[in-house]
Amino acid sequence: MDLKELTTFQTILQEGNFSRAAAKLNYAQSTITNQVQRLEKELGIKLFKRGWDSELTASGRIFAAEIGSLIRHWNYVADQAKALQQEEIGTLRIGGLESLTEQVLPKSLLRFMEHKPKVSCHFVIGNTASLSHALTQNQLDFAICGEPADLSSVHFEPLYHERLSFIAGNNHPLAARDEITFEELLGYPIFAGGATCLYYSQLAKHFSRYTDTPFLHTVSQISAIAGFVRQIPSIGAVLESTPLPPNVVRLQVTLKDTAIPVGLLQSRNDEYLSSSKKLLMQIVKEELLHF
Repeated sequence: MDLKELTTFQTILQEGNFSRAAAKLNYAQSTITNQVQRLEKELGIKLFKRGWDSELTASGRIFAAEIGSLIRHWNYVADQAKALQQEEIGTLRIGGLESLTEQVLPKSLLRFMEHKPKVSCHFVIGNTASLSHALTQNQLDFAICGEPADLSSVHFEPLYHERLSFIAGNNHPLAARDEITFEELLGYPIFAGGATCLYYSQLAKHFSRYTDTPFLHTVSQISAIAGFVRQIPSIGAVLESTPLPPNVVRLQVTLKDTAIPVGLLQSRNDEYLSSSKKLLMQIVKEELLHF
């Protein structure tokens, strides 16, 4: 039994006789007859009464009542098989914060390749705002980033916390201090990420508690801030996970409420999760536990 035989039987029912079914399917009438005969042989029943008109037998009427469901199920199984094949040879698009590129994403990809060697991964590195926007535009399958302000079309699952941290060159006057207040930082130029970076709103909240306004420089790539503070007497605002180059140190700043949630961001409209996507998301979550 194949889909052509089922479709031919359904078309005969719809058109009322063999000749019109043959014309609709662009078959010779002998082809229609042969397909019906094969179907009857495979089922072990007669579908039509003698004379090969469109009058069904009792068994044929039972089969006719289920033909629509049979064809739908056939197409569903075929679509699932095609989807599975595409999963094994397709592409996944993953968004991630810059801080994840050193360890988490490379290790996750290495493990993923052991199970899905023919699925390629396209990584997009950005901030929460850009990654959230890309996800809503169907440019990403999922992202690991901060919690966006607008959650109407996305789902955010917190996985770990980043923390705001401050750095300076090792010859900076504050570098050797064990305890530093946030207010003391305001006396120096500060290099920080732009308005769309992960910690910007938190840093702005701390600034707003003081009347003195710091002299602020912005750098779009947080990891590049260390290069500025290494050569310029200043303070850098980075994440605790930001790797530091030689001659740059992390300052011991007394500051509360520095935890920033980071997690898995998915579209709320993502009804079908492929096995590849599920696997990579699970691996990334496991790697984040050791981050």
